[in-house]
Amino acid sequence: MAVILDITISLDGFVTGPNAGPDNGLGDDGLPLHEWAIGARTPEDVEVLTTLTAATGAVVMGRRTFDVVDAPDGWNDERHYGADQGDEPPPCFVVTHHAPDHVRLTDRMTIVTTGLRDALDQAAAAAGDKDVFIMGGGELGGSALREGVVDRLHLHVAPLLLGDGTPLFPGTRLSLRLDESATVVTPNAAHLFYDVLRP
Repeated sequence: MAVILDITISLDGFVTGPNAGPDNGLGDDGLPLHEWAIGARTPEDVEVLTTLTAATGAVVMGRRTFDVVDAPDGWNDERHYGADQGDEPPPCFVVTHHAPDHVRLTDRMTIVTTGLRDALDQAAAAAGDKDVFIMGGGELGGSALREGVVDRLHLHVAPLLLGDGTPLFPGTRLSLRLDESATVVTPNAAHLFYDVLRP
């Protein structure tokens, strides 16, 4: 079992456009970020998505991502993590300081108010022999990298400059050594797969 931060990012380092929120999940002009996953996908994009979905045993997400996917227009039986692969949605663990008043997707969401490491422990127990994927958002992904809990980093770099939005690598000092394990390039994204090297 590995902990994998798997996230789509613009060339200038943003995981959403500006003004992201529950009713504007990817922010202004952010939808093209995910062309590789939900748009005009190439066969190579589909193969990447299929492989990652098959490896996913559990998902960890932050509160902002949860607020988007659990909103009335968010995930449903036809649209969710792994939906177009024909899979049942994996269990999701939401890292937040304060539990939401209401959870719509109670069959797949577990709220964790005791921190990222507790969420990862619960996700690992649920994942079985598969991997735990941290899917976002940017703040949680950056925290996971800084805390040293990520085994692999998957970046899907969209050929897009957003200029502003939610950064994955904010100004906080972060030093990582990575070893490239694979690269797949399509017109929609450069899929970069790295192993995080431990000192």
